[in-house]
Amino acid sequence: MPSIPEILALVVGAYFAGAMNSIAGGGTIITFPLLIAFGMPAIQANATSTVALLVGIGGSLYGYRANLPVVRPWLKIFAPLSMAGGILGAWLLTHTSEKAFSHLVPFLILFATVLFLSSNAVRRLVGLDGSESKVRSAHIVAACLLQFGVAIYGGYFGAGIGILTLATLGLIGKTNILEMNTIKTVLGASINLVAASYFVWSGIVVWPEALIMTLGAGAGYYSGAVFSTRISPDRVRSMIIVIGFALSAIFFWRQYAP
Repeated sequence: MPSIPEILALVVGAYFAGAMNSIAGGGTIITFPLLIAFGMPAIQANATSTVALLVGIGGSLYGYRANLPVVRPWLKIFAPLSMAGGILGAWLLTHTSEKAFSHLVPFLILFATVLFLSSNAVRRLVGLDGSESKVRSAHIVAACLLQFGVAIYGGYFGAGIGILTLATLGLIGKTNILEMNTIKTVLGASINLVAASYFVWSGIVVWPEALIMTLGAGAGYYSGAVFSTRISPDRVRSMIIVIGFALSAIFFWRQYAP
């Protein structure tokens, strides 16, 4: 069993990770290295983090419940793709070396952040003016392909999938950040659900730590959802960009610093 200091650290870390995931994604950046810091192997730490943060998603979904009827048509399109990609990504994780895994993560997060930062330019480039009424079939197909790739990455590791999903939604003309966060949260739950199920089936989840972290994650998810609905969309968007660049910088430092 974990020691008292470890238990406290895991609960607090999971709380902030849940809040980050609820607002912009990237909570894995806290829980994953925290578990490694207490001596857990990387693959087990990733699987345990995924399971712990999955349970807390319920609090975030409750916080966004008012927006679910509006975004349901898009969920019917993207949720099945997200689940299929998530299980594929989880399988890839258990068949990939830890060295390759570590080298890819900072580049993927940086790409996600830059893509979200330039989402308005992307919409103009593909002929969108921020209105869903002008979305063409080609835009939906492109968004589906991108979201499937996001889901594969999400099942593989997961940090930054919220930012990537928000970028995907930009391709279909979504501009309401609260609706986008609602879709992002549901799709993230779908990805993590199938990935966590695969990790449990594979027997690589360390359950004492996973159960401890769910306590903090549940409170963090709900707090993040409530907080994001009480501030302006521009501030939420700015927070997403700042968190994204911070995540990529931390991963680059961990991977390449002398």
